[in-house]
Amino acid sequence: MRKGIHPENYRLVAFKDMSNNDVFITKSTAEAKETISVDGVEYPLVKLEISRTSHPYYTGKTKLVDTAGRIDKFKSKYKKFSKEDKKSE
Repeated sequence: MRKGIHPENYRLVAFKDMSNNDVFITKSTAEAKETISVDGVEYPLVKLEISRTSHPYYTGKTKLVDTAGRIDKFKSKYKKFSKEDKKSE
């Protein structure tokens, strides 16, 4: 390996998904202000809002959206513009 081309702070860092408290350790140069102890070893801590364990694309879980409520709301709002109502007038 060539010397002087890699960052000095390349080290093991703990990343914590705050939505499900999953912690994983990998090498990174990310700046960290806090530390966490994992299996008795202190690591710099980087907090994440979403990671591979909580992202719906990776987990295969989808969020249920209330489409029936949206459709009913749309129909009631625009009912006066329907063709059937104009024919009966």
